[in-house]
Amino acid sequence: MTVPAPAFVARIALRDVRSHADTSFEAGPRAVVVTGDNGAGKTNLLEALSLLAPGRGLRGASYAEIARAGGPGGWSIAAVLETAGGSVALGTGTTSAAPERRLLRVNGATAPLSALSEWLALLWLTPAMDRLFSDTATARRRFLDRLVLALIPGHGAEVTRYEAAMRARTRLLTGDTPPDPLWLAGLERAMAVHGVALARARAETVAALSTELAATPDGPFARAEIAVSGDAPRDPDRFAAALADARATDAAAGRATFGPHRADLAVRHAAKRVAAALSSTGEQKALLIGITLAHAGLVAARTDRRPVLLLDEVAAHLDAHRRAALFEQLLDSGAQVWLTGTDAGLFDALGADATRITLG
Repeated sequence: MTVPAPAFVARIALRDVRSHADTSFEAGPRAVVVTGDNGAGKTNLLEALSLLAPGRGLRGASYAEIARAGGPGGWSIAAVLETAGGSVALGTGTTSAAPERRLLRVNGATAPLSALSEWLALLWLTPAMDRLFSDTATARRRFLDRLVLALIPGHGAEVTRYEAAMRARTRLLTGDTPPDPLWLAGLERAMAVHGVALARARAETVAALSTELAATPDGPFARAEIAVSGDAPRDPDRFAAALADARATDAAAGRATFGPHRADLAVRHAAKRVAAALSSTGEQKALLIGITLAHAGLVAARTDRRPVLLLDEVAAHLDAHRRAALFEQLLDSGAQVWLTGTDAGLFDALGADATRITLG
C-alpha cells in the first residue's frame, strides 16, 4: 500500500489580510494549535490558509472584504509548502487597483488560480457549518462541491462554466428583446456539457465517500449515510433539448427551473435512520466531523496526498470523550491540521510535537 505523500504549510505570511497587517507564522507537519481571545485573528488566519485553494475561502467572502480595514486596499498571502517533490512557494492576493481580481504566483511564475489544486488539498470545518444540515440546499451543495474538488481538481472549473452559461441564458430569456435562438442554443449546450460533467463528479464522490463511511467502525462520531438528491443529468443531448423545451417556463420564472444547480446533499444518521436535520445539535456536529474525517481518508487513498485540515473552534463544544477521539484520529492520520480555540488547555492531549501559536 502506498503511503500518502506529506504536503503541509511550513510558513505563511499575511499582509493586509483582515486584522493581520504584516504577520508570519511557521508550522510543523502535524498539529498546529492557534489560540487567543475572541477577535485575536484566529479565524482570519484559517481563512488565509483556505485561500491556498481555488475559490473564496472558508467564509466565501468577496476578495475586497478580505482586505484589512484602513489598509491600502489590496492584500497578499505568501506560503511555503513542503511536498514530496520539495518546497513550493505560493503567492496570492489582490491590488487596490483591482480588488476583485485575484492573482497567483507559483515559484515566482504567474499561474491560473486552478493551479492551486495541484499542490494542496484543503478541507475545513467552521462553527457556521454546525448548522449545515438545517441550512439551505445551496450551502450543502457548496460543501459537497468542496469535497469533490479535493478529489477532482477540474470540478471547480465545470461548476464555474455551468453557472456562467446559466446566468447568461437567464439574462437572454428575461431581456426586453427576443433572444437569438442560436445564442440560446449555444448557452444551453454549454450548460448541458458542464452540467453533466459536474453532476457525474458529484455522484462519483458521494459513491466513494459512502463506501468509506460504511467501512468506518462505530465510534464517538455518528456515522452518516449520504446521497445526492435532485436533478442529475446524464446525457448532454437530452439535457440541452430539455432546456430548449423549458425556455418559456424558465423565462416566466426568471431562472433555470431544473438542473444540477438544484441538487442537494441528503444526509441521515445511520444508526437512528433519521435525517441529519432532525438530529440533536451535538449529533449534527458529530456527523459533520465524521464525514470530514472519512473524506480526508478518501482523499489520502485516492490522490496519494494527505489533505490539510482547518478546524475552527472544533474542540470547544465536544465532550471530553469525543475530543480525545478526535485528537487521536487526527494524529493517526499523519495530516497537518490547524486547530483554533480560546482555551489552550483543550489541546494538551496533542502533546509536545504540536506547533503552538498564540495570537493577541
